[in-house]
Amino acid sequence: MSTDTLPRRTVYTRISLVLGLVLVAIGLLNTMPSIPGLDDWVTRTFGEGVLIRRFSFEYLAPVCFVIMMTIVALDQSMARLYRARGRAQSLLGLCMDIALVVMAFAIAAAYLIEIDSVCLIDQITGERAELIARALLDEIEFAESMGLPPPTTIDDPSCIDTLGLGIFPLMAVAIVVFLGYNVRVWGFPLVAVAILIAAYTMATVLIWYVFGADDMNKYLVTKLGGEPRQLIDGRPDVQDILVNNAQGLLGRFMAILMSTVFPYIVLGALFGVSAGGKSLIKLAFLWTRRLRGGPAHAAIVSSAMFGTISGGPVVNVLSTGVLTIPMMLKRGFDRRFSGGIEAAASSGGQIMPPVMGVAAFVLAAMTVVPYREVIIAATLPAVAYFGCLFLTVAFQARKQGIEAVGDVTEDMRLTGEDKLHLLMIFLPVLLILVLLLTPKEAVGCGPLASFWGVTQIVTGDNCRAQNLPWLLELIQNSAGDAGSAGWWAAALLIGLFFLDREIRRKPGQIVAALADAGLLVSRLYLMFLAVSVIDFCLNFTGLSNYVAVDVLSWLSSSGAEIGQNGLFLLLALLATMVLAVLLGMGMPTVPAYINVALLMGPMLVGLGIATFTANMFIFYFAVASAITPPVAVAAFAAASITGADPMRTGVAAVRAGIVMFVIPFIFAFYPELLLIEQAQLNPLPGGDRYLPGLDGGVHPLHLLGLLARLALAFYLLASVLARFDTAPLGRVEMALRLGLAVLIMMKSPYLFAVGVVAGIALIVWHRRSAGAGQVQRT
Repeated sequence: MSTDTLPRRTVYTRISLVLGLVLVAIGLLNTMPSIPGLDDWVTRTFGEGVLIRRFSFEYLAPVCFVIMMTIVALDQSMARLYRARGRAQSLLGLCMDIALVVMAFAIAAAYLIEIDSVCLIDQITGERAELIARALLDEIEFAESMGLPPPTTIDDPSCIDTLGLGIFPLMAVAIVVFLGYNVRVWGFPLVAVAILIAAYTMATVLIWYVFGADDMNKYLVTKLGGEPRQLIDGRPDVQDILVNNAQGLLGRFMAILMSTVFPYIVLGALFGVSAGGKSLIKLAFLWTRRLRGGPAHAAIVSSAMFGTISGGPVVNVLSTGVLTIPMMLKRGFDRRFSGGIEAAASSGGQIMPPVMGVAAFVLAAMTVVPYREVIIAATLPAVAYFGCLFLTVAFQARKQGIEAVGDVTEDMRLTGEDKLHLLMIFLPVLLILVLLLTPKEAVGCGPLASFWGVTQIVTGDNCRAQNLPWLLELIQNSAGDAGSAGWWAAALLIGLFFLDREIRRKPGQIVAALADAGLLVSRLYLMFLAVSVIDFCLNFTGLSNYVAVDVLSWLSSSGAEIGQNGLFLLLALLATMVLAVLLGMGMPTVPAYINVALLMGPMLVGLGIATFTANMFIFYFAVASAITPPVAVAAFAAASITGADPMRTGVAAVRAGIVMFVIPFIFAFYPELLLIEQAQLNPLPGGDRYLPGLDGGVHPLHLLGLLARLALAFYLLASVLARFDTAPLGRVEMALRLGLAVLIMMKSPYLFAVGVVAGIALIVWHRRSAGAGQVQRT
């Protein structure tokens, strides 16, 4: 690199970091929880209409969008990338950088012009105010004529001055630019899916325009209007792509990001500079020193705890793996196994409550299930997953003859500073859990409430609190709200940072972490733009609904009873799994989950799986794609540390984390494992409220029995993957163990009873045989 490029790079970086800080400031102000008395103070001080939090979305979205895309153009500049390739390519890169920023401003302006709640041109010309005044006068006259109270407000009238036909070329060019930049930042797989579905959409529209819809297969035609066929009829649909709060470019994904996910991205960035990570790994080594697996078990514990905060498998591997993998190698674990177990554990951070990563928040939004319910539903599957990883490590340690250390070594000793640093990990996570799991109505309704002077109004089983003191009102405002919980956790962590003398010496690290969070949010929303293209194209063509309806009709015509045929359901689940893994290769979890949920979700729901359970099933396989060869990004990151072959490390990661491919099938057939009512709802119209055999509740004895069966099945499965229990397993015994594991999880009480008895008998026989063999050898 020539020295003359360094100043420009530094300037670009500095500007992007400053804009990142601005974006973080806006995002944190927007997600600030309701603090009692604050809004009233702002109104008294600055007057009506002044907001310092929860900004109006129609203005927040375009402003943040422009900042995000400018940050991406500066931080991921194509001009800098192509500078070494010659003048022509460098100029092309510069044109792409400029195009991204220009199109961001153009889309933001078009949004404000076209959305009915703003109508920017009408506001400038004054026609907006006149239109509202006339419409309000008409409403008042109508109300008076009917003897009704006169209204003081009206619905937003449609805009008069708009972009007209200019919206067509604007949206086309914008989508091309956004997808082009996605290739630079997120790679080609995501863009390839978007291009494929967009091309299909355009082709079906052209077929309608040229040939009409008569006698045309529904998969080959997308109508924009009636007869005569005119492309202008599609203007409302194109406007919908721009301003719709559900599928629009600045719609629900912007809302999810800016209202819920934003504090958690900031929290993850702050954890990246926290000294608590190393202290956490020390603690994990200390906790697991008496286990054979030692550092491998420590990798699982630390990756689970750190991963629930970071939510990214590659970040998790590179954060914890640099310490745990060398320790595993030192203890004698195979390089491929060490990398595989770290990759599998780090990927599991995305399914580990309470944070779980961005995809879990998207899941909550798409299923309209409160996030607190999502973390409850994710608990048992996550425990099962990491429990099976523990078993896998135990069997591998036995196989290699690795013994427990037992004694406390120097790298396990927790100093006073380490204990303070651990507060940076545990207290924010604990605060999130407390706030998310506390219902609003429960605040002030406990036995100690009278000491606070709280008035409790009890009606049957319900309680309502009045006259809450300031602190309890503050807690009530944030209770059960995911965005507020993340905001307070981030604020707490910033305060706890000053327990670290290194941070006290260099507080600029906090500012740098906040700026990095702004960069991450910007790149993330660029990815959401590609997902939005897929989203509105699928809704526009109705492709996913056509597939679901036709598959279900075919099943019905072949004699299957929808909602009751386990074989067809299993086949549909297998097809969904394959699609999720294929789409997830080389793609982040969020688009992998969304794409498959849009394509296959309606079919799974039509087969009788609750909407939430179907989305949870897809979510798991989107996460699993991070360890699935040939593009196993988490395994490749681990291989960069171990020095082992990346592909073989990926295979080892799948073997170690195979249970991630098994658990979704289990909770698809046993949705009571998810512990929430939404997982048991019957999605089929005209039937009972709940799925057959379920009542929406949790029955402890039944659940304990199911968990015991699950533990036994996973024990058998983990031993097969290691090819070892207390002694090496032969092929016949491995096949028998696999068959019994499947039998144990069958619905039929007779079948699973036989499986349980036979499985326990097989384990006892194996251990006695292994013990007898040991005696003979000695």
